[in-house]
Amino acid sequence: MEAERLIEVGRRALADSRGALDVMAEAWQAQALARAVGSRLALCGPMELRSEARALGEIGAGCSALDHPTVLSGGARAAQLSGIADVRPALAGLALLLGEAGIALVGVACDTGEDGLYWQCIEAMDAADESLDRVHGMLRRLAERDRERERDGPYGIRGPAPSAAGS
Repeated sequence: MEAERLIEVGRRALADSRGALDVMAEAWQAQALARAVGSRLALCGPMELRSEARALGEIGAGCSALDHPTVLSGGARAAQLSGIADVRPALAGLALLLGEAGIALVGVACDTGEDGLYWQCIEAMDAADESLDRVHGMLRRLAERDRERERDGPYGIRGPAPSAAGS
């Protein structure tokens, strides 16, 4: 499934989550999708994004919360990722999903009286926040690339060459 579509599925599932365990499961689904998008872009995305994408692909790897029964029963949605048709909208959608997951996790952390769940929420919030920072970094790099292309013109030349006489 294409990245933008998977992201929308994740946003709807998160919005429909009822209860702390559902929110946790969807937050970790979002994190797994962020890792999958990062890994895909690290391999075949624009060159200027590859280092940030590689880092995104590694955030939260090996977290025990991914072993949550709700995540395991349905499997990670991220495994359905087939491609990224347009990088910028996919990253923008991923940023929305990660931000929404972070907000939902804050709500769970504030409402729980259970120590273990509280710390799982904190761990998940940290991963979502770090992933969001990486996604924003990639969006900034894309914007910089576009500005440079506009300045360079259609042939990669930045205006007239300075004269040797210094005039």
